[in-house]
Amino acid sequence: MIGAVQLGAVAACVVLFVPMGMAGYHLSRNKMLFFSGFLFITLAVGVHLMPYFPSVSNLVSSLSLSPAAVVVENRDTCLSFLHEIVWDGNSIGVDEFPFNSSNHNKLWSWDKSTPVIACGFQKLGRLDASVLLNGSWIVVAGDSQARLFTLALLDLILDSKQMESVRIDLFKRHSDYQIVIEEHGVKLDFIWAPYAANLTDLLTKFKFNRPYPDVLVMGSGLWHMLHFTNASDYGVLLGSLKRSAVSLLPVFSDTENEGPVAGSLPIQSPHMFWLGMPTLIQSLLNTEEKEEKMNGTMCDAYDRELYESKLLRQFGGPFLLLDIGSLSRRCGLRCTVDGMHYDNVVYEAANHIMLNALLIESQQQI
Repeated sequence: MIGAVQLGAVAACVVLFVPMGMAGYHLSRNKMLFFSGFLFITLAVGVHLMPYFPSVSNLVSSLSLSPAAVVVENRDTCLSFLHEIVWDGNSIGVDEFPFNSSNHNKLWSWDKSTPVIACGFQKLGRLDASVLLNGSWIVVAGDSQARLFTLALLDLILDSKQMESVRIDLFKRHSDYQIVIEEHGVKLDFIWAPYAANLTDLLTKFKFNRPYPDVLVMGSGLWHMLHFTNASDYGVLLGSLKRSAVSLLPVFSDTENEGPVAGSLPIQSPHMFWLGMPTLIQSLLNTEEKEEKMNGTMCDAYDRELYESKLLRQFGGPFLLLDIGSLSRRCGLRCTVDGMHYDNVVYEAANHIMLNALLIESQQQI
């Protein structure tokens, strides 16, 4: 919005130079004075009345600034807009191999609302993603959703030829996977950990076997829902997980003392992300047991336990949510063949959300 100082400067220039120009046409001094006074009064009244006419103010504002000129005073507020993603109307064939998103790179985009545009979110290309993650140790731990997320992340960094071997090795049933991308200095570990208790054990190992990973992505719930079907027990396990995760945050090098100690050196804690459970489409689930146990009521109960555990940053916890549930729900039936595992484009969007969050938290620009 144009400020009062700028408007005043414009008005002064008009009042000063327009009469001077008129003097060149040999108008009488009385006419010049009359016109100058009339012009000044008109501009002064217009400036004071403009705030009372929103349409005029909005027009002036739109002409004065382009979206690129908008400055976000506190970029942390942009974290709340990261999931403002819209999907276009292009259909995805359900008979297509679900982990191939090569034809769907333009299927989604961030919303065009003013606050989202102001945040400057961007889809990072292979080079930019590699630069951002250069020298990082990334750990992704969880179930099949975490494995698909890992695949999408590697697909952003590696070329198609490199991805051929990745797809074979990464999808060995119930196994861990590790890759070092030497040209980018990136180390990535996928750890098969389908239960929340497995994730808690992993955090305990990190606590005693430093250093910590730079980026930590975790998620669980589907296996517990299928094999235990007990939301309250899931909530208890998430509470233990939260306590273990919080213990990684304010760690200092002097382990014999609790809390900060004068002269102690803080140890860098990881950026933590939580992979939310996907939207389950009951009619597409491939076994009767899944249809019976993984229903809408049970999914709501598990989501409720997640929120009440205060594991997520939006509730005061350490993990920033990557909302696979929201992303998969918006993509819909066209993006899944079994009602649980979604096309790569959904996990690709989640990766871009994570990468933009890292840009915000590290105060970097690409």
